[in-house]
Amino acid sequence: MEAWRGGERARYWQYAELPGVDLLHARYIEKAFSRHTHESFVYAAITEGVEAFHYRNDLVHAGPGQIALVNPDTPHTGYAGVPEGWTYRTIYPDAELVRSIAADVLDVRGPVGFTQPVVDDPYAAQLVIGVHRAAEEGNALAADSLLRLVTARMLRSHGGRLRTRAPRGAGAGAAARARAVLEERMAEPPTLERLAADLGTSPFALLRAFRAEYGMPPHTWLTDARVRRARRLLDAGTPPAEAALAVGFTDQPHLNRHFTRSVGVPPGAYQRARDQVRKNVQDGPSAAP
Repeated sequence: MEAWRGGERARYWQYAELPGVDLLHARYIEKAFSRHTHESFVYAAITEGVEAFHYRNDLVHAGPGQIALVNPDTPHTGYAGVPEGWTYRTIYPDAELVRSIAADVLDVRGPVGFTQPVVDDPYAAQLVIGVHRAAEEGNALAADSLLRLVTARMLRSHGGRLRTRAPRGAGAGAAARARAVLEERMAEPPTLERLAADLGTSPFALLRAFRAEYGMPPHTWLTDARVRRARRLLDAGTPPAEAALAVGFTDQPHLNRHFTRSVGVPPGAYQRARDQVRKNVQDGPSAAP
């Protein structure tokens, strides 16, 4: 399904024959993605303009012929790096699919990921574009083949097995417990002062520890977590207004604003795309949605 705003255009969708993969084809000019994470990987092939984004603590840019690569659970933003904005085709393969490709092609098992947020590889960018075009044409064999080819290429040249994480800071335990509380009390979270007191620390100490551990302060992390949980509810068919209240947003417009700033399209357009995939599966094999 497509969502329009001014001169911007976005289509966020799935191809039923490519399970575990989301697709986004968009042109953004004024769009600004808030700091957020994905449960999946991100391969974004820029076709026009320039995208700028903060990746962890760095500001990077990606232009035509380049691919932005983001690992799961990695905080990042996204906005236009030039006045005319940017156009890209993005693939969001789930982590298990990428791990299975790594094990099959590279004989690498366990956690895998990419070491650079932007790679200059026009051929790989064309493979990403090819996945989109094959899906649009209903060519399942080509879409699956090209996805595996680009994943293997990127892992060989710019990734592989992830190194064991360095020992965490002294406040990591408090940060982890705070995260667990926020996940459990997502709809009615405590204040920072109350959360810190319950964990036996100070508000600023908890704020620093949480940011160091998860790349964003607790309130930003909570908004991101709410959007991610809302996506799962939308996937299950929950109406957007009900999903908004279930995860702690005040109403559907509140969900719309944050969902669009993280996912790129409003929750209604996102859910309609899911519904279309389910309908196609029920009706039998067909061309692109």
